[in-house]
Amino acid sequence: VDLAGVLYVGDDAVPGAIEGLAHLRSANLPLRFLTNTTRSPRSTIIAKLKKLGFAIAEEEILTAALATKMLVVQRSLRPHYLIHPDIAYEMGPNDLAPTVVVLGDAGNHFTYDALNAAFRLLMEGLPLLVMAKNRYFQEADGLSLDMGAFVAALEFSAGVQAEVVGKPSRAYFEAALTDLGIDTSEAVMIGDDLADDIDGAQQAGIAGILVRTGKFRPQDAYDPRIKPALIADDFAAAVSAIIGEST
Repeated sequence: VDLAGVLYVGDDAVPGAIEGLAHLRSANLPLRFLTNTTRSPRSTIIAKLKKLGFAIAEEEILTAALATKMLVVQRSLRPHYLIHPDIAYEMGPNDLAPTVVVLGDAGNHFTYDALNAAFRLLMEGLPLLVMAKNRYFQEADGLSLDMGAFVAALEFSAGVQAEVVGKPSRAYFEAALTDLGIDTSEAVMIGDDLADDIDGAQQAGIAGILVRTGKFRPQDAYDPRIKPALIADDFAAAVSAIIGEST
């Protein structure tokens, strides 16, 4: 299950989402929540969910930021981070002799100087590792530009191809399946992003349910390339469809 746009938008729970989650838990189906949000550490995400009324355990949440940190450690990389200050303590310090540029959603901290410093390292031959490549996200006052635009800018100017860790990366979905101990045929993804949630999941062999909340736009229902297994009005409706099919 995706978080932003599915369970909540801005600082408000999506109507019916709290009840929908309780309904889903009543079916005793194992859950994981996959988020590409990289401006907040997992502890802050958990605190926000609890404040909104969602009963979600920390170990049920997979973040693109933590998945990236794990990859950096596994590969013994020395990172130069361009990330939001709020996740700096979770990710760790920049290395003085970096071997990789790591990009998260820095928000207002995507300054020219910060981007140019990353660009110069890429021109020296360092690879580009990015937590996500989303186009936009839904906030309470409308759509907002996401980090994908800045990834594309660095790719274009430095002539490199970024490696994406979060959705729609197959490895990210497979990590969730491994954590749950289930096969692709036993899983379903609920999300509001046609490309990163639905297409990403379905490319990994997982059925995708698109909800008409968050960043969903009417034209998503008629995309000629990406065909969700189901389009539901909201999370609660998606849950009802899943439980109805499993009983």
